[in-house]
Amino acid sequence: MAFNTIDDLGDLSGKRALVRVDLNVPMADGRVTDLTRIHALAPTVNDLSAKGAKVLLLAHFGRPKGAKHSEMSVSMTLDALQEVLDREVMFVPEIAGDVVAQSVDIMANGDVALLENSRFWPGEEKNDPELAKAIAANGDIYVNDAFSAAHRAHVTTEGLAHFLPAYAGRSMEAELKALEAALGNPEHPVAAVVGGAKVSSKLDVLNNLVTKVDHLIIGGGMANTFLAARGVNVGKSLCEHDLADTANAILEAADVAGCTVHLPYDVVVAKEFRANPPVRTVNVHEVAEDEMILDVGPAAVEALADVLKTCRTLVWNGPMGAFEIAPFDMATVALARTAAALTKEGSLVSVAGGGDTVAALAHAGVTEDFSFISTAGGAFLEWMEGKELPGVKALQKS
Repeated sequence: MAFNTIDDLGDLSGKRALVRVDLNVPMADGRVTDLTRIHALAPTVNDLSAKGAKVLLLAHFGRPKGAKHSEMSVSMTLDALQEVLDREVMFVPEIAGDVVAQSVDIMANGDVALLENSRFWPGEEKNDPELAKAIAANGDIYVNDAFSAAHRAHVTTEGLAHFLPAYAGRSMEAELKALEAALGNPEHPVAAVVGGAKVSSKLDVLNNLVTKVDHLIIGGGMANTFLAARGVNVGKSLCEHDLADTANAILEAADVAGCTVHLPYDVVVAKEFRANPPVRTVNVHEVAEDEMILDVGPAAVEALADVLKTCRTLVWNGPMGAFEIAPFDMATVALARTAAALTKEGSLVSVAGGGDTVAALAHAGVTEDFSFISTAGGAFLEWMEGKELPGVKALQKS
């Protein structure tokens, strides 16, 4: 996967850099509550500024659906942006036209400006070439640093690349390199951990992974559907019984592809879903009618840890159990810590992503120890499904 990066750019004195970033951040009481995505864009902005560029940031915030809403203005993120960048950032209430041009004229080389929410304009999500052309008129280069929006073919994620030389920002570059190492051209054996509530939400992921990995570890509520498909009575557990044929088809496809699927053989069960209820650890064939499976058991986790020790690459999406409530976090925490330890000792490349995954790994205290953790939700999932991402394709060298 060859693409141009900021390293391909020399002196940019006076050049205008249109930079797509991710400012779709959580807010409460008018303040940004999580700076992760803003910290992620800082290296790109600082590098372009140091090269003398006038940096114009493009971003969306919320889902305004082509109409202007004051509560969805990206100006809401301005204080947090200035705090992280440690510099003044000009706010421009447009994304194209004379107002932007006049703002650029008064900017000094190295200055940074934030343009208004790109989704206020209907043409953004329609990938309207006329809007792309109008925005591009105020730029000399286009840099995409928002992998989280790369699965969208919008003006600011794909369309601008047709009008300006296109480059991957630092965050985008790191993401693409990590994903290439995880599934594009990984070192085998490769393991994938896929958890979460429902098989139906990850059918494409599972069907793609069985053709790419050597070991597929299934946890969470998803595992119950596979167990039931194999004739196991899962009691009151969350389970998509109507997907038994689908689950069996995935297992058959894995068998054909030489992929070993790992399902739990001991589980933690309870009669109610709440913090610290009476629990039992039992063989999967011993689940009572009035019990629900809420986590993978310790014997299975130990066996899965042994599997990871034989692998060179790991892709992780979704928790092993109901990790939000103790004691059903034990399997996720234990396996995550094994993966982190193997990564730290250099025997495993570990890449993880998805909202619940990031929260689960943070809960396990291992976010600093994985090789790469993606904060992109939908884009990461579509990449795991094997889909081509428009925002990535637009950056590839011809």
